[in-house]
Amino acid sequence: MIENAKHIDLPPTPADIKNLNVGDVVYLNGTVYTARDQAHKRMALAIEHNEALPFDLDGAAIYYCGPTPARDGEIIGSCGPTTSGRMDAYTPLFIENGLKVMIGKGVRSDEVITAIKARGAVYFSAIGGAAALYKSCVVKAEPVAYPDLGCEAVLRLTVKDFPAVVSIK
Repeated sequence: MIENAKHIDLPPTPADIKNLNVGDVVYLNGTVYTARDQAHKRMALAIEHNEALPFDLDGAAIYYCGPTPARDGEIIGSCGPTTSGRMDAYTPLFIENGLKVMIGKGVRSDEVITAIKARGAVYFSAIGGAAALYKSCVVKAEPVAYPDLGCEAVLRLTVKDFPAVVSIK
């Protein structure tokens, strides 16, 4: 563990987010939903058609990740971050609908940055190439939606001491 790192329970309170600074190292604890490109596309269509989402976006945390299947006796397979920019077309809509935390790697579009700042959300950068580290932080994994997407299906993860860095807030 890194000394002086902040510990954030998910979902975060507005005060939790307000007290973060870009560059802060954090350890996240609580519920995170995995979702990648195709799940984002389906969820955006559901919002546009006033249909139910597979989970409530209000205060939610999404980890841009497509975990590999778990081996026998394991909770989850490798689960490193994917490139966040691939979700940028959908992210402002999700933030408008309550999304507060995004976790991934890479830069974000100007529209996403504007939405994050306007709505009091936060983008955490995760370490590319550290899938084994992140796997060790997952204490529970449950399927939620879109099983036909395979590794890109939406999962509800319970994480403990999941390391990240505040990149945009």
